[in-house]
Amino acid sequence: MTTAKDLFIIAMEPSVEHAVGQGDLSLALAAAELIDLIGAEAVTVDDDRIVPGGPTTPDDRLLGEAAAGLTRQAPYERIEDWLWRRGRDLSASYQAALEKDGELTRKRSGRLPFGPERVEPADTPARRRAADRREEREPVLAALASVVGIDGGRTGDEPGLDDEAVTTVVAVVHGAVMELEAVRQRRTIENTAFANVWRGP
Repeated sequence: MTTAKDLFIIAMEPSVEHAVGQGDLSLALAAAELIDLIGAEAVTVDDDRIVPGGPTTPDDRLLGEAAAGLTRQAPYERIEDWLWRRGRDLSASYQAALEKDGELTRKRSGRLPFGPERVEPADTPARRRAADRREEREPVLAALASVVGIDGGRTGDEPGLDDEAVTTVVAVVHGAVMELEAVRQRRTIENTAFANVWRGP
């Protein structure tokens, strides 16, 4: 399993207090893929740009798609641009892949048989591995979980990241998620103002 899949699994856990926004999660999944590619030495980070290494074929299909989508011509792609491009609807891709692999299950919430359906992790070795990484506060997973507000979104007490490139990716995705939240808030204010105009004095 990849860091992105572990992150998706813990984001779907019923114990997570607040639902993680799909846009936030998609950005964090893209960051997790990039961090795994850094760990596999498939890419390096030069300032804020992603520099691909030699051709690589990760075992994981989605990580392979991420590697295949890298910009291989100078001046290369900025990390932030990669997150927005790769992250588009990425959470839906992970949900589909994990459901296909039997890692997710659909359950009805509430007592009624026709209540709303929710997706949560199935009881599999992958779920236990992700839970162990979360419990041990493995630095990369803990940092990405905090970015999307899991475990209260704590950042001050996170274990330190010992890789400069990984630290850079986490900082950039944190900024991207904050930017997305600012857009949401602006839209809410605009929609409220529009509704007030129609409502009249």
